[in-house]
Amino acid sequence: MTTTVAFIGLGHMGGPMAANLVSAGYRVLGHDLVESCLSAAVAAGVEAARSAVEAAAVADVVITMLPAGRHVLSLYGPEGLLAAARPGTLFVDCSTIDVADSRAAHAAAEAAGHRSLDAPVSGGVVGAEAGTLTFMAGGEESAFAQAEPLLAVMGKKAVHCGDAGAGQAAKICNNMILGVSMIAVSEAFVLAESLGLADQALYDVASAASGQCWALTVNCPVPGPVPASPANRDYRPGFAAPLMAKDLQLAANALRAGGIDAELGLRAAELYARFAEGPGADQDFSGIVRAIRAATSNPTDTQKGSTT
Repeated sequence: MTTTVAFIGLGHMGGPMAANLVSAGYRVLGHDLVESCLSAAVAAGVEAARSAVEAAAVADVVITMLPAGRHVLSLYGPEGLLAAARPGTLFVDCSTIDVADSRAAHAAAEAAGHRSLDAPVSGGVVGAEAGTLTFMAGGEESAFAQAEPLLAVMGKKAVHCGDAGAGQAAKICNNMILGVSMIAVSEAFVLAESLGLADQALYDVASAASGQCWALTVNCPVPGPVPASPANRDYRPGFAAPLMAKDLQLAANALRAGGIDAELGLRAAELYARFAEGPGADQDFSGIVRAIRAATSNPTDTQKGSTT
């Protein structure tokens, strides 16, 4: 019997993920409040549902890919997805949200007689389209085992990180590393430029030395060395700067709540918040190199390292 999947949230990430499930033979009922997103998903074989509740009512698995925890909890609320779904439905939330919100969603699903998994992703739009995402999952082992075949279609790797909320914890820790790394790599290129060192020369050395990292070799923030990086497309996302700002804010909230002394993580959150609210609003997160370069060119107009 074909597994029926309800997919709620068909934007830049959810749309390609749902399309990959269709290609693998799953029946996918989709819903999105943005008509253009729903239309694109339908063109890829997703069946349009009039509402999220309508899709959940007939699904074996409900996958959500939403902007924030409040959206997840709202859909999980009274007369929402949990009430509409058949007993024992598996809920997989692929959104990136606060750990506390994720744990609240798990508790609500369990109280309603369902199984649940938090499974945020890494890999961006390119990974969603190619089916090469990495999933970080939290929840019971049995729920993870049930979700694994679907995750394998949408990604190349799925890691069971622990109990409820563990996937979200892994995601914000990973993206804190990524955000700090991108700032460091960008600062290094700006420094190299000031010293007369060519971008390609720095890349050739660092990519084969101890400076090697994903922010350098896959999402290089300057045009040229990595042809597939957004820097070669005028910094069109990719992984949009506002999404990085959101993830770093989640990390910053957790750092403060835990009393963690993490100066780089907190500073990265500040830098990306400014960048995302200004010139980076529609850019890839690697575009922060432009802000660093601009601040360097106008040292009397802004604090060194600022993105304003």
